[in-house]
Amino acid sequence: MCRLKKCGGAAKTLLVLAVGLVLVAQPALGAPRKSVKQKLQEDPELSQFYLLLEQNVLANFTLNFHKATFFAPTNEAFQRFKGPVDDKLILYHIASGVSQTLDKLSDTVTTSYDGSPPLWVTRLQKGNTNKKELFINNAKVLEKRSNFQGVNSQNSPQVLHVIDEVLVPLTSVSTDTSVDNPDAAGFLAQSESVQLGSHRVRSFRQRVNQNQKEAVFKAGGGNTFFIPVDEGFKPPPRPEKIDMKVIDGHVIPGRVLFIRPTPTGEEFDTLAFTDNIRVQVSFSTQPDDKSHRAYVSSNTVVGDNSHPTGVVMAEIVHANIPVKNGVVHLIHRPLMVVDTTVTQFLQSFKGIVSEKEDGPLNKLYEVIMDHGGEFMTQITNMKSLTLFAPSNAAWANANLNNILQTKDKVKEILRMHLVAEKLPLETILSENIIQVESAAARKNLYFNVIRHGHNETLTVEGGGVNATVVQPNIAATNGIVHIIDRVLGIPYSTVGEKLATDPALNKTFWLAQSERFNEQLNNPHKRFTFFVPRDAAWEKAELHYPSTHKKLFMRDFQYHAKSILERHLIVDQAFTMAELKDLFQRNESAVPHTVRDVLHIKVKEIDKSYYIEWQGERILVSRPDVECTNGIIHVIDSALLRDTDVYVTGGVRGLGPVMSVLTLLLAATLAF
Repeated sequence: MCRLKKCGGAAKTLLVLAVGLVLVAQPALGAPRKSVKQKLQEDPELSQFYLLLEQNVLANFTLNFHKATFFAPTNEAFQRFKGPVDDKLILYHIASGVSQTLDKLSDTVTTSYDGSPPLWVTRLQKGNTNKKELFINNAKVLEKRSNFQGVNSQNSPQVLHVIDEVLVPLTSVSTDTSVDNPDAAGFLAQSESVQLGSHRVRSFRQRVNQNQKEAVFKAGGGNTFFIPVDEGFKPPPRPEKIDMKVIDGHVIPGRVLFIRPTPTGEEFDTLAFTDNIRVQVSFSTQPDDKSHRAYVSSNTVVGDNSHPTGVVMAEIVHANIPVKNGVVHLIHRPLMVVDTTVTQFLQSFKGIVSEKEDGPLNKLYEVIMDHGGEFMTQITNMKSLTLFAPSNAAWANANLNNILQTKDKVKEILRMHLVAEKLPLETILSENIIQVESAAARKNLYFNVIRHGHNETLTVEGGGVNATVVQPNIAATNGIVHIIDRVLGIPYSTVGEKLATDPALNKTFWLAQSERFNEQLNNPHKRFTFFVPRDAAWEKAELHYPSTHKKLFMRDFQYHAKSILERHLIVDQAFTMAELKDLFQRNESAVPHTVRDVLHIKVKEIDKSYYIEWQGERILVSRPDVECTNGIIHVIDSALLRDTDVYVTGGVRGLGPVMSVLTLLLAATLAF
C-alpha cells in the first residue's frame, strides 16, 4: 500500500481499469456454452439429421438430457443415401454416455442402436505428412466442422462430429424384428433375416459348417470377412473346392477394413498365411460412370496341389456390413479357387454382379463380341496363354473412336494383347524377359521394370503404347490375365511425348533438350522417323568413348549433342523398318536424308529381328516400329557415335571429321 500511495493518481487509475476489465470478463467466462442442439438448429446443412433426432424419442431425450457424442451426416449425405431412412437409423449415429473429441476417440464406439452395435474408427495417414484422416465405418469425418463441444440443459457435456456419409447398421428384413448385434458367425446364421437385397449366402455357410470353421467367424477383436454369394457357386463343382484353407483365405484377422479408408493395392495377410500356404488379399477400384466399383483380390503366393498360385479377383457386391467383431463384404465369387478359363473369367461377371453387367473387363468383352467374337474363340482354344487386358478406363481414350470402326484393325489390336504362353509377373521379373512375340503378326511386346525402393512395377509396350500392369497374375486354368491401364497398338503420344515418358529412353531425352531439339518432335503437322538409342546404348558409348560421352552430357557441348541426334532423325517421313527395307530394295535413289546429312546404313533381318549396319558395326533394333501420333521411333542398342565426333580446337567448337564429311547413303539389304 505504501508503494501504491507513492505512485500517485496515475497508478491508481491503472489499477482501477485492470480490476474493471477482470470484472467485465468474469460473466463471459461463466456464460453457458452453446449446446449441440442449438448448433444443429443453426446449421442448415445438418437439418435432416436434426429432424430425425426430434422424431425419435430416445434420440431426442439423449440430446436434451444425456452425455453423448453425435455423428451427423450432412444433408448432401442423406441425399446420396439410397437406403431406407427411419427414425431408428439416427440411433446408430449416437454414442450415449461418452463425449469424445476426435483425439480421444477409441477404436470402437458403442452406439444407442438396438443391441448396441459398435462403430469402427479408422485413422488413415495423409500422404507423407503426420496428419491423419478419420473415418467412422465408411464415412469420412469432416474435421474442420467437427469437435464442437457443448452442454445440454442438464449441463451434460456433448460433442458433435460431422461426417460425409450416412452410417448403415445391420438391419432386419422385417420391421417387427431386430438384429441383435451379431458377430460374423451370427450374421451367417441369420443371413435370411437381415437386409441383403437379392443376395443369399447359404452355400458358403454350408461349407463353413461342414468344415467346422464357425469359430473363425466368432473370433473376437476386429476382423474383415469376405463372404461369397450363392450366385458365385456355379458351376456345380465349385462348392467342393471350398475347404478349410479356402475359408481361412476369406478372413483378414486383426484388421477392420471398410472400403474407403483402405489403401488400394496394399496386401493384407489372411488366416491362410502359414508355413505351408500363403494367401494375401488386396482391394482395388475401377471407375463406373459417376462412382467406383470395388474389387477384392486374393493372391496365393505359396500354394499346393489343391490351391494353385495366382490371383483370384471378385467384385464386392455388398460392402461395409458392420458386425460385432468387424466388417463383412459380400463378394460375387469365392477367392483362391482357380477353376475357370480365361474366357470364363471374361464372362464371369456377366449377369451376376448387377443389371448393368459391368465387370472389371466389361469394355474389353464388348469390343471382342462387337467384332465377331473370333478373338474369344481363339483364346478359348488355347491351352496356354497370357492376356494383357485393358481395363474399362483404358477404352475411354478418344483416339480409339475411329479405329474401333475398322474391324481388321481391331482384330490386330486384340491379338497384340495376347501371348501364346503363361507369363506370370514373377517369371518376367526373375528371368529378365525383355520382349515376347504377340499373336499379332510381326508385333512384339516389350517389358520394362520400374523400381521404387522394394516395389517393382511392370510396364508393357506394344505398337508404341506403354501401359502399366495395374493388376497382375489373375489365374485361370489355361493361363494368366494381367490388367493394364492402356490399349496397346493405338498411339496417343507424339514422338516428343514418347521420348519424355519412356523409362528406357531417359538419356536421349536429356540430350534432346540441347538447343531446343525436343520442341520440333511435338509438332503434330510433321512426320518423323527417329532412331533413338536406349539408355543402355549410351552406357555402352561411355565404355567405348568415355571422353566423347562425357562432353556430350556437358552444357558446353550442346551443339555437338544436337548435331549427333540430328544424325538419327528423318523429318517429313515416317518409315517402319519393313518399309525402309522394301523402299531401298526397289529404288536406292529414293533414300531420305536425316536432318544432319544422308545416312549410310544397311538394314538386315535376322531371326525375326532387325539390325542396322553403320560404319562396320551391326546394331540391334531392339524395339522397331514404336508408333507415335506424328511418326515412328526405332529404339537401337548403340548410338550412331564415334570418338572423333566431338572435339575442341583453339576454343572453337566443331564437329569432328566424321560429321564434317558425312555424305552417306541410306541403303538396305535383305537378310539371308
